[in-house]
Amino acid sequence: MQDVDAERKSKTKPNGKKPPAEEKKQYLEPEFTKVRVVDFDLKELVVLPREIDLNEWLASNTTTFFNLINLQYSTISEFCTGEICQAMTACNTIYYWYDEKGKKTKCTAPQYVDFVMSLCQKLVTDEEIFPTKYGKEFPNSFESLVKKICRYLFHVLAHLYWAHFKETVALELQGHLNTLYAHFIVFVREFNLVDPKETCIMDDLSEILCTPAPLPALTPAPSATAPSPSSQNHVTER
Repeated sequence: MQDVDAERKSKTKPNGKKPPAEEKKQYLEPEFTKVRVVDFDLKELVVLPREIDLNEWLASNTTTFFNLINLQYSTISEFCTGEICQAMTACNTIYYWYDEKGKKTKCTAPQYVDFVMSLCQKLVTDEEIFPTKYGKEFPNSFESLVKKICRYLFHVLAHLYWAHFKETVALELQGHLNTLYAHFIVFVREFNLVDPKETCIMDDLSEILCTPAPLPALTPAPSATAPSPSSQNHVTER
């Protein structure tokens, strides 16, 4: 497989027709956005620990997100077919692949995701790019490659919400998807790994999910009351 680059086109489909009017976004409904598998501030998970090297931290988290997003996509992959998803869409955006020579490649969503996952797998398992041995230096191109991976992974997450959220809900996995998405967005924002112009198509969801869920209201303890006269022991004077 050739190393390819993706660009997004928001006004026309591969056949030259305008995409349909924006549909109602089910994933923004409160009954779904409130479902999470954690209820604390995700920023605590992404801040660089003092004793950890930045590149080590980026490598560890990027590899983890690749594995988790790949797993999340696999749960609905049987519904993401070339017949159903004829283009890689998210909101009114369509993503295309471009090869090293700039040649546009028209592909279905499952083909696009396969390109993404194959390329990410190749990069994160390359010892010259993501070194695992002690003393091995990261290449100068490491940060740019991490940004490339994160941009691709964002495309997959956006497609999951836009095209396959109903299936995700049917599988009762929306809590996992919401938490994964929020964690990923908080991470890429913390280290400026994806251009905001790239992620703006999902800003409405990001605004909701990246805000820490409010703590449940505490039920006040019942106030102490004096026992009723009928419950007291009475002493009869003699």
